[in-house]
Amino acid sequence: MITKQQYVEYLICTIGNYTSSHLAEHLDDVSHDVVTDYLRSEHLTARGLWDLVERLLEDGPEAFMLVDDSVQDKRYSQFIELVKLQYSGAEHGLVRGIGIVNLVHSAGCQRDFYPIDYRIYAPDQDGKTKNEHFSEMVINAVYAKNIKAKRILFDSWYASAENLKRVHRLGLIFFTTLKSNRMVSLSKAGGWIHLDQIDWTTERLKNGVMVKLKEVPFKVQLFKVVATDGDIDWVITNCPDETLTTRAAQEASDVRWQLEELHRGLKQLTGTAKCQCRKGRSQRNHIACCYHAWLSLKVKAKAFGKTLYQTKGDLLSDYLRAELATPRIHALSLV
Repeated sequence: MITKQQYVEYLICTIGNYTSSHLAEHLDDVSHDVVTDYLRSEHLTARGLWDLVERLLEDGPEAFMLVDDSVQDKRYSQFIELVKLQYSGAEHGLVRGIGIVNLVHSAGCQRDFYPIDYRIYAPDQDGKTKNEHFSEMVINAVYAKNIKAKRILFDSWYASAENLKRVHRLGLIFFTTLKSNRMVSLSKAGGWIHLDQIDWTTERLKNGVMVKLKEVPFKVQLFKVVATDGDIDWVITNCPDETLTTRAAQEASDVRWQLEELHRGLKQLTGTAKCQCRKGRSQRNHIACCYHAWLSLKVKAKAFGKTLYQTKGDLLSDYLRAELATPRIHALSLV
């Protein structure tokens, strides 16, 4: 048999190959079936992640919660449960894969961040939408986990009127983006207009403008954030500070980039998308172990003052040094 610790440590140290057969090949007296039986029989959940990460958080009113989803690409897998056709931001289109909605806690830009909850997007199994997962995780964070962070960041996918109202009722300050086709109102007399129909004066470009969204009973501050390449982000917030500038709103929104770091690290360093087991329970357990592996790398990297990639790369460096010192296979000689 194998243990969770062995499986997680395998995910930490293996390079490129994250399959059950590969693990079995590197354990004495362990077969491929033993590994697949382990993944099929466990019942690991996001609660286990919270138990590990709770003590690591730098929590407080100035901290952030971040929400976004990621797709584990399974486009060549025809028989794996939980796989469905869905939109992938990384691919900018539809792809077959397993979706995960993540809730991350951040102490702020350039500071520590940790995943504190996640949900597998599996509507065929539980009937829940991504927005329902969003709602459940945020409510759980506030009331069950007692998270003190007062700012929450998410993208336009989760910026529905219901989500905005729910987050506002929880006493949280949101920073989110709007899709370009969203309509707003500057006044009752002016009616509903498109975002780019607003008269974006120099003052408004600098400090934003108060607007009303349909079906949202409170006003929000809208900012037009123009990137150096000309792309536009329409950022809104319910922050009560009316002196908030576009720059400050952009800096707050930029913390959401840490989600991309998490998504990339989970895929590249722990192989979240690499498990080939067919059963949904096996996929769930593998993903849970991937979060554990990522967190282990994160803690060790912080202790070493290195990145997660450097920390994992050091494992290969040790192997290379040993081989160069005493090669087991020597270069073929012509003599």
